[in-house]
Amino acid sequence: MKFHGVVVLSVFFRVSSGENTTFPSWFMFGAATAAYQIEGAWSTADKSESIWDRLLHTQPSLVMDHSNADDACFSYDFWTRDVEIAHEMGLQMYRFSISWPRLLPTGFPNQISSIGKSYYGNLIDGLLRKGIQPVVTMYHWDLPQSLQELGGWTNPLIATWFADYARVLYTLFGDRVKYWITINEPLTICDGGYSKMAAPYLDDMKISNYLCSRHVLLAHAKAFRAYEKFRKQYRGKISMANVFFWFEPLNPEKDKEATKLAMQLWEGRFGHPIYSKTGGWPPELEKYIAGISKTEGYNQSRLPPFTPEEIQLIKGTYDFYGLNHYTTRLVRKATRKTAGDWPFYGSKELGVTFVNHPNRRTIVIDWFQIYPEGLRKQLHWIKDNYEVKDIMITENGLPMLRLDLADYDRVDYIKKNLEQVLLAINEGVHVMGYTVWSLIDSFEWITGYKLKYGLYHVNFESEYRLRTARESGKYYRRVIKSRSWDES
Repeated sequence: MKFHGVVVLSVFFRVSSGENTTFPSWFMFGAATAAYQIEGAWSTADKSESIWDRLLHTQPSLVMDHSNADDACFSYDFWTRDVEIAHEMGLQMYRFSISWPRLLPTGFPNQISSIGKSYYGNLIDGLLRKGIQPVVTMYHWDLPQSLQELGGWTNPLIATWFADYARVLYTLFGDRVKYWITINEPLTICDGGYSKMAAPYLDDMKISNYLCSRHVLLAHAKAFRAYEKFRKQYRGKISMANVFFWFEPLNPEKDKEATKLAMQLWEGRFGHPIYSKTGGWPPELEKYIAGISKTEGYNQSRLPPFTPEEIQLIKGTYDFYGLNHYTTRLVRKATRKTAGDWPFYGSKELGVTFVNHPNRRTIVIDWFQIYPEGLRKQLHWIKDNYEVKDIMITENGLPMLRLDLADYDRVDYIKKNLEQVLLAINEGVHVMGYTVWSLIDSFEWITGYKLKYGLYHVNFESEYRLRTARESGKYYRRVIKSRSWDES
């Protein structure tokens, strides 16, 4: 029990010091999940195989605990419980993804699953009945295996295939869905998928990852343009969700240029073509890759150029900026021979090493440092570089290993990140909403079920995958009710 005099004094101090802890009335609080990670029912009805199904059925040892998402959280069967959880916390938005192979078993619109259509339609309707806006991700990494066998994201035709898929989604659900995310984290799709860190688990960080990057952007653009015939009637908003760790130089002078290039490889590769005034690849990155391609003996740059028509097609294909942020990395200049051994993040390509700050706390994963100020700096960078009017934080969360409900580190992480978000808003950055990853514990890709991100704990030994609120879930509920990160 708190002494009321202390509470009054605390409130007086915050007001007198000018600190505002209350979010604007238009700001939305949300949480997120993804289909493959929670649904289970991997072969139910006419759902076809995804690239993650194929990968983990054939190579189970790739996952730390040798698990897969065949059953996951049983959200295919218990989706009503997920809606209840979202409602219990008072969420204004719930971000989830649609499984491409569940809705279109062949990967193409020649066969639309009536069962898949009903499942997602029921989920959307259930959220709306509770006053929760569905934020629907079209693609969160579960490509139909049949399309992978045609080349997947390295096949230029996939941009058209994805646009056809998007039209099906708009037709079926556009009357009820007002926020769409076309593609989640193209960096993970392309660099992860072609550095043997994610499905399809191939090894080609020279050519395939850049072909993938090009085709992901064209796919996003075609899906965005396909919405034009629906926009006047449905008035929805569309973006891509970019994973964008904040980068800072280890040495402000020596590592400044290397840090800028790291920003361009990570964020600029997918942000500049969409959000900049000029469009196309970031000039510094394009020049760099062309130069090293020449020294390696290639006749053309490994980063394939866009045509003038493609630049115009992609440029401006957004209604807001979708940001996935987790942590901050320090950049140290190296050489391509001495760079760190983390190809996922382009260290070898750029000749850089990513290191930890000596005075920041590292938690669970060796690269995950706590630095909430990085999120605020990042929000300003997006606003200043692209002049976007709206930013939605589409993911922000903290991994933990503990199985219990007392996740006070996560409470502190969310609180301090929300504080930085509000400071950014008060400084003129229009952040329209904040989404915690994740609503519930789920299958976390190659780490399996070891890492826990959930606001709600999931008992994976339970027949019904019992979901129970953690302290972070209770904290977030109080935040939403009070509309303040300092909910005391």
